[in-house]
Amino acid sequence: MANNNLTSAKKARNDEFYTQYEDIQKEVQAYIDYNPDVFRGKVVYLNCDDPYESNFFKFFANKFNAYGIKKLVATSYFNSPVAGTELQVALLPDMPDKEISSVKKSAPQTNMTTEDGETKGRVIEITEVADENGDGIYDLEDIKKIIQANGGGRPLKGDDNFPPGDFRSKECVELLKQADTVVTNPPFSLFREYVAQLFEYDKKFLIIGNMNAITYKEIFPKIKENKMWLGVTGFNQGMFFFVPDDFIYAKTYKFEKKGPNGRKINRVAGVCWFANIDHGKRHQPLELMSLEQNKKFNNSIIKSELAYKKYDNYDAIEVPLVQAIPNDYDGAMGVPITFLDKYNPDQFEIIKFRHGNDGKDLVVEGKTPYFRMLIKRRKGAENDC
Repeated sequence: MANNNLTSAKKARNDEFYTQYEDIQKEVQAYIDYNPDVFRGKVVYLNCDDPYESNFFKFFANKFNAYGIKKLVATSYFNSPVAGTELQVALLPDMPDKEISSVKKSAPQTNMTTEDGETKGRVIEITEVADENGDGIYDLEDIKKIIQANGGGRPLKGDDNFPPGDFRSKECVELLKQADTVVTNPPFSLFREYVAQLFEYDKKFLIIGNMNAITYKEIFPKIKENKMWLGVTGFNQGMFFFVPDDFIYAKTYKFEKKGPNGRKINRVAGVCWFANIDHGKRHQPLELMSLEQNKKFNNSIIKSELAYKKYDNYDAIEVPLVQAIPNDYDGAMGVPITFLDKYNPDQFEIIKFRHGNDGKDLVVEGKTPYFRMLIKRRKGAENDC
C-alpha cells in the first residue's frame, strides 16, 4: 500500500529531486530586481538542503559577495524521515492524508553515525568568500576550498525526537532563530508544519511547494491576510527537477528527459514558489475589460451559460476565467484559484475561499464550479483596460 510505495520509492532513490540552478536563479533574480538589497547584511539559511548536492547552496554561495550576504548556513541530513521527500506527495498521489501525516510522526532512524562514530548530518556556515585559488574571481572553487579548510562542515548530533539535520531538531531550530531569511525546497508532506515554524520565528522566506497547499486551512488564511503570497514563477509553467540516473518515468510522461550537462530531469506540474518577500510582479495590475466589453468581445464568456450569474448561496457573481474579471464591478466575485499568481493586493482584496454562506461549496444555478476564491475590487482601484 501507500507506505510500502513510499518505502520502495526511497529505496529506488526516486524521491531524490534536486531543484535546477536555472529555476532558482530565475526566481531569485525577480526579488533582486525589485530590491537589490533584499539579502544584504542578512543571514540566509538553507535548512532542507544537502550543501553537497543542493543547487540552492551552489547558487547562494556563488552570489554571496554580489548580494552582500552576511552569513550563509546550510544543513545536510541523512536517514531522516523527511530526507529526500520534497516531492513525494506529488510522486505518490495515492497516499492518503493520514499516511502522509504519519511520516512526521514516525520514529527517527537510529543509524545516525558513520562507522567511526561521527554523525552524518552536517552544517556548513560561510561568512566570507575570498579568492582562495588566486584566479581573480570568486566562484564555487573558492567555496570548495573554504569547506575543505573547515573539515567539510560541523557535525550535527540530532536529538531524542529528530535525527541530525531535520529542520525540527533542536540544533536546526537554533540555527533558524539566528537566520533572517530562509530559502529552500522543504518536504511537501510536512509543508504545513514547515510554514508554521517559519511564522513562529518570524522569518522571511522563499520556498517551493505544491500548488494544492493554497487550499490548506493553515495556508490560505495567511495568503488572504497578505502575510504570504505566491512567487514569480506561474502556476502553469511547472518545474523541472534533476533526478537519479535510475529514475523511472511514468508511461504518460512526454516532456524533456535531459537537462544541462546531460543530467536526467523530470517535469513536475503544480509546483510553485511561496514567499513573504516582496517582488514586482505582485504589484502589476491586471489589464481587464468592463463587464459589458467581456459580454461583447470575450468568446469564452459569450459561450458560457454561467458567467456573471449570482451564486445560489452567496452574494457574488461567477467569473469562470481570470481574464474575464470585470474592471467595473464593485461587488464580490468568485474566480478560479489561478487568480492567485496574478493577484495584486493593491487592486483586489480576498474575501474568502470556496464556501458560501451555508458553509458548502459555491453553487450557481445548481452547479458547483471547481474551487473558487471570492474577491472584490479595492475602493479607489483604477479601471484596468
